[in-house]
Amino acid sequence: MKRITAWVLSLVLALSVWISPSAAGFPEAGGPVAGSEAPIPAQTVSAVAQAASGPQIQAPDAILMEASTGTVLYEKNADESRNPASVTKIMTLLLIFDALKAGKIHLDDEVTTSAYAKSMGGSQVFLEEGEVQTVETLIKCIVIASGNDASVAMAEYVAGDEASFVAMMNERAAGLGMTGSHFEDCCGLTDSPAHVMSARDIALATRELITRYPEIFQYSTIWMDTITHVTKQGTKEFGLSNTNKLLKMDTDFETTGLKTGSTSLAKYCLSATARKNGVDLIAVILAAPDYKARFSDAVTLFHYGFAGCGLYRDEDPGVIPPVPVTGGTEDSAEGRIDTPFTYLTTTGEDFSGMEKEWVFADEIRAPVREGDILGRLVYRLNGKELGSVEIVAAREVKRLTYPDAAARAFVAYLL
Repeated sequence: MKRITAWVLSLVLALSVWISPSAAGFPEAGGPVAGSEAPIPAQTVSAVAQAASGPQIQAPDAILMEASTGTVLYEKNADESRNPASVTKIMTLLLIFDALKAGKIHLDDEVTTSAYAKSMGGSQVFLEEGEVQTVETLIKCIVIASGNDASVAMAEYVAGDEASFVAMMNERAAGLGMTGSHFEDCCGLTDSPAHVMSARDIALATRELITRYPEIFQYSTIWMDTITHVTKQGTKEFGLSNTNKLLKMDTDFETTGLKTGSTSLAKYCLSATARKNGVDLIAVILAAPDYKARFSDAVTLFHYGFAGCGLYRDEDPGVIPPVPVTGGTEDSAEGRIDTPFTYLTTTGEDFSGMEKEWVFADEIRAPVREGDILGRLVYRLNGKELGSVEIVAAREVKRLTYPDAAARAFVAYLL
């Protein structure tokens, strides 16, 4: 009789689970519901206010940004749109690496130089019409020597023609929130007043390039290199010398890139990247009055930034506890964290007392799809919440069906 009673109770319980609502909602105290239009917030980072008084620089426009968090440490007229000269090529490089990642092009692909690409003036590597170079060689020509001809050759290879490539540049910029930018060419040679970028937008583009494609540093840290021209006139070597003189300056940080630019209209521009103690900074200088000022301004900003910056990055958050699931074919869901938590401080905080708390919803109902938000890992220091990262489902948990419920009831009866 007891076994029959147990079987009936098991069946009733299983059926009640089977007919219960299937929404995978899991409200958190004062928080959102997973699967709803207001998911648990993604990683939160420190918001460092702009310094009321910062370093003194000569350039009229500048910005200093920490790369991993996007935190702005210093800015000066950062939203003023100006001609960026060859700093334009940061967007060109971003689209080239986008195409590489998508498999549309490959580093060993051979690119034939068009008559139009050959005709580019300004800084160039003197490609001849019909000359063939690999994609990787042309990337070096763009990054190291700021070759306008190499930029146009790659634009044509990626998009068919420069105009189509420029349209892609403008679309990509819009997607990054670069509201102060508009491109007319792929190399920055134009003197069109419509071809502009702001210091903030250059920092955004630089951040996208170096964080999404850190392999750019393999090229931007090269001081000198050579390429081989093979043309109708024969074969000859051509030397590439990096236009970013920060690479050879005596500093207490590591210069990692990235792009210079100068014309009579734009004056002297620079988007520089540097690293120290695990912190990556981006310094953008626009319209510096002379050649040396853009580099000295960048060094000033880097010294200012590195002096106060500390970055906490949690690469080992620990073992995520199983997350109970109601009404599923499994009793719990396995979680994962896709993006490590990072927090930037400019006040020299000691991170040794960092505390972590796993926060999950009161109830999670099946079905649970891979990637559904299960909760968050909260970080606190000295009692203050610094931010959190999402915990998402590592794999699917299906909803318990009627046959599943009956089978469970039957097993319970046999036991």
